[in-house]
Amino acid sequence: MRYGAIDIGSNAVRLLIAEINQEKNPVSFKKEALIRVPLRLGDDAFIQHHISEPKFVNMVKTMQAFRNLMDVYRVTNYMACATSAMRDADNGPEIVAACREVGIDIQIIGGAEEAEIIYNSHLQDTMDANKVYLYIDVGGGSTELSLFANQELVASKSFNLGTIRILDNQDKPETWEEMKTWVRESTRGYKNIYGIGTGGNINKLSRIANEKADKPMSYAKLRAIYTYLNGYSLKDRIHVLGLKQDRADVIIPAAEIFLTIMKVGHLKNITAPRVGLVDGIIQTLIARDLGK
Repeated sequence: MRYGAIDIGSNAVRLLIAEINQEKNPVSFKKEALIRVPLRLGDDAFIQHHISEPKFVNMVKTMQAFRNLMDVYRVTNYMACATSAMRDADNGPEIVAACREVGIDIQIIGGAEEAEIIYNSHLQDTMDANKVYLYIDVGGGSTELSLFANQELVASKSFNLGTIRILDNQDKPETWEEMKTWVRESTRGYKNIYGIGTGGNINKLSRIANEKADKPMSYAKLRAIYTYLNGYSLKDRIHVLGLKQDRADVIIPAAEIFLTIMKVGHLKNITAPRVGLVDGIIQTLIARDLGK
């Protein structure tokens, strides 16, 4: 049995096709295909609050291609979630309707629901019951923060602060201050707070640091990587360092968000378990269909 997970983000659109293993307890899955298309819907949504005609067309074509791939892989169930860019676009419902015509039903989800789905990817498995964690998901349009103590959710908040917004100069000083205030107030009274970071940028930063998925990075290490990357021009980050074009620009503001949160919250370190929304969608489908 195979499931499909579609993540329609502000920077890229992803399809994960996973083989479900019901013989194991708990039920597990193996990734069979992962396709990423850098549509950059956020460039339109955050400035014009409207997805342009070319990107509208490309979005529908991408969903048609995903539908065809899922058919070829004989996917039995799928879930498609759109996040910040589609929330901000006034023609988001029109895009949803057009994609339904090619066989893909899209749910436009809020920040809190996005964080909850990612948490469904068994992030708790990486947590020590005796430690306090600040979960940080940085996307193109928003940042989701959740504080966990004793493996229980204590506080959660979504902020309209993301990498594409920053690159497009659509981030607001008051949003930065609101986020920093939330971090200070939510972490007050806790000692030794550890970070868990999700999203393509923290995964890449972790790999650049030559860290394994379960090995934490200190603030100093992340700061050193940021300084190293920022010392190169965008062109050289692509051609000299070998970063993908749509990763080479967003990785800088992403690092700035992570560093800000780590500094304000006095985080000991941050771990990148390398899971994301698509992993959480697969687990959500497993829980919904199989009750596990």
